Amino acid sequence: MTEASKSTTIGWIGTGVMGGSMAGHLLAAGHPMTVFTRSREKAAELERRGATWADSPAAVAAASDVTFAIVGFPADVRDVFLGDNGALAGARPGSLLVDMTTSEPSLALEIAAAAALRGVGAVDAPVSGGDVGARNATLSIMIGGADEDVRRVWPLFEILGKTLVHLGGPGAGQHTKMVNQILIATGMIGVSEALLYAQQAGLDLDKALEAVSGGAAGSWSLSNYGPRMLAGDFDPGFFVDHFVKDMGIALDEARAMQLSVPGLALAHQLYVALQAQGGGRNGTQALLLALARLSDTEWSRRG
Repeated sequence: MTEASKSTTIGWIGTGVMGGSMAGHLLAAGHPMTVFTRSREKAAELERRGATWADSPAAVAAASDVTFAIVGFPADVRDVFLGDNGALAGARPGSLLVDMTTSEPSLALEIAAAAALRGVGAVDAPVSGGDVGARNATLSIMIGGADEDVRRVWPLFEILGKTLVHLGGPGAGQHTKMVNQILIATGMIGVSEALLYAQQAGLDLDKALEAVSGGAAGSWSLSNYGPRMLAGDFDPGFFVDHFVKDMGIALDEARAMQLSVPGLALAHQLYVALQAQGGGRNGTQALLLALARLSDTEWSRRG
């Protein structure tokens, strides 16, 4: 990074499972940072490292050249950016807003249009890679926005991720994240069913996972979530509740395009069942438990 780029002041809103690590990378790179999150204690480590606390998204944006947010649901995104005390209310002309939440493509378009009226840039840049990618700065970042806005924020994205792709104008990043979530949704069914089969067949699960991970059946979910599942680790790298939200957005968008997506619909229903069983705050790998309960396997009794 150049010294000039280090002078860019950063605003960060949302320090959850992924946001805290992501903000930390930008802080470590030397950027002055102003931070806000609903529970201030979740920003304590960033404050200890030099970030400045602000009492609202508007106050964050007023102090920042580029304001990032990664929050939970579209309603949160709307409030954080477009609310009375939202980032746009405090943003200076010439500054930039970047939403890294997985949200609705239509909302990304709305934010971009509202920002343009105030001379503010807006980029939608949802990410994939979960808590591991956030900690290791290896996220895949799917980017939508005007060319100049994306060019300005690109050096900051390079600090946060490994795979950066600019897909088009506002909303294109969110549409691409729906592609990502559709792939993961059906893939997690396969990972879960395969491990349950291996268990019922009496295989050594660690050896079975080793045997298949390097071949045609290998996948990011199998390599990263498979070992967690075998260890009984269902803590969130990405919350089930948030994944159900994402699949709901994808189903709505598909319906609007008159596109049939039965695999996604099945995955959505299985994850809704997991929510109903009390697993909404688990990680997405906990789908294994919902499927295990269908056959009353040993895993279901352990889970």
